[in-house]
Amino acid sequence: MDYLNVNWLGVLLAMIAAMALGAAWYMVLSKQWIAATGKTVEQIMAGSGGQAAPFIWGAVMLLVMAYFLALFTRMILGEMSVGNAITVGLHLWVGFLLPAMILNHRYQGMSWSLAVIDGGYLLGVMIVEGVVLGLLG
Repeated sequence: MDYLNVNWLGVLLAMIAAMALGAAWYMVLSKQWIAATGKTVEQIMAGSGGQAAPFIWGAVMLLVMAYFLALFTRMILGEMSVGNAITVGLHLWVGFLLPAMILNHRYQGMSWSLAVIDGGYLLGVMIVEGVVLGLLG
């Protein structure tokens, strides 16, 4: 497998699109998300490592997700297209992202509403990154 055979511009733009989705998603659902965490804004900010840290970590993790979505789409389905990338992304979400998140939330005693909000965002990430990667080949 050639680990460098991805469209790096597509990976970068997919990460940026996923960050934009996150900004919109969590702005619309900010009150519900904060309530679902069971914490105050101050507690969240105190535990996040500073105001920029969550966004830096978020960008890096979304870049990793876009890279592996690009890599796996070509590896599994042979070619990059919007449909193929979304298909692989949906399978990754159902098989890995959602179960891992729910597992962690159950052990952490987090609410199911948090799982719905965060899980919905991760589903959106797989779709948005799949669209961008598929369009850019």
